[in-house]
Amino acid sequence: MLLEMNGLDERSGFGSDAFAALEARVLRAVEMVKAERAARTAAEARCAKLETELTVAAPLAEQLSREMAVLHDEVAALRAERQMVRERVERMLSQFDALESSGKPDEHRQPEVQMALHDAAQTKV
Repeated sequence: MLLEMNGLDERSGFGSDAFAALEARVLRAVEMVKAERAARTAAEARCAKLETELTVAAPLAEQLSREMAVLHDEVAALRAERQMVRERVERMLSQFDALESSGKPDEHRQPEVQMALHDAAQTKV
């Protein structure tokens, strides 16, 4: 009884203050484990969702990459073609200018044809 009055338990040798502190630490540890388990479950769910999205997105990304390569090639071909057309139009205009300046009779002295040629030179395809 004297031991109980001093805060000591005869069987364990712990005081009630020490036991309460230990119990509080155990409860905190239990709460931390619960919180970590909940966080892990949430992280695993997010991971599974992202893996599913990646599974769906990967083939789409590959397809888009192939389409971009095709479009890139088409743009390059169109630019090359535009440059060739531009050079041909410029050569034709130079020839027309040479014909005009040489004073040779020109079969395209019609105003409509000259206007169309002038417009073509201005837009430079």
